[in-house]
Amino acid sequence: MKRAILARLIDHTLLKAEATPAQVEQLCAEAAEHAFATVCVNPAYVALSASLLKGTPVAVCTVVGFPLGATPTTVKRFETLQTIDDGATEVDMVIPIGRLKAGQYDVVRDDIRVLAHTCHDHGALLKVIFENALLTDDEKIIACQLAVEAGADFVKTSTGFAKTGATTADVALMRQTVGPNVGVKAAGGIRSYADALAMIEAGANRLGASASLKILAEAED
Repeated sequence: MKRAILARLIDHTLLKAEATPAQVEQLCAEAAEHAFATVCVNPAYVALSASLLKGTPVAVCTVVGFPLGATPTTVKRFETLQTIDDGATEVDMVIPIGRLKAGQYDVVRDDIRVLAHTCHDHGALLKVIFENALLTDDEKIIACQLAVEAGADFVKTSTGFAKTGATTADVALMRQTVGPNVGVKAAGGIRSYADALAMIEAGANRLGASASLKILAEAED
């Protein structure tokens, strides 16, 4: 896959707690140079990123309820509105994982639906993070179904903060469950061009990666 095509599938990501403003500025400069799909940054850096990327094809993605998902829906909604106001056009939310595992599917669906409506009312996309390392395959399927029913734009494998990240098996399962009209984002542990290509072949149409430059360097001209 050519570098330019691959770059448009990547969310160039920096979500470490210790990320500094200077590192975010560097991330945005790299994203603008290579025309990545987005930069994915913590909410506190959305405004800075949006100002640096104004006039480029690179969008700003952020995370809410991150990384645990154990935040009240009202707080997730406020966080979403704040980040959109600061310039984010893509929001990656974490589901209430414990509620899913407890079989409280209406709670999970409503949590996603509120954020989906909030994003769509303000021209933003919503990606829904499951944290697959904590779920059974049956739970992953249910999470996909709930996300589709709630109007999510993407389902996403992982935060990158759990013991494991994306796997090709999970991506294939998610793609099979959501069908062709909902995006699948693979994130966590994608460190090489081979990793990226495997995720795309399994059904991902967006990748979250902090090793984006290395991945592109290994790709074809």
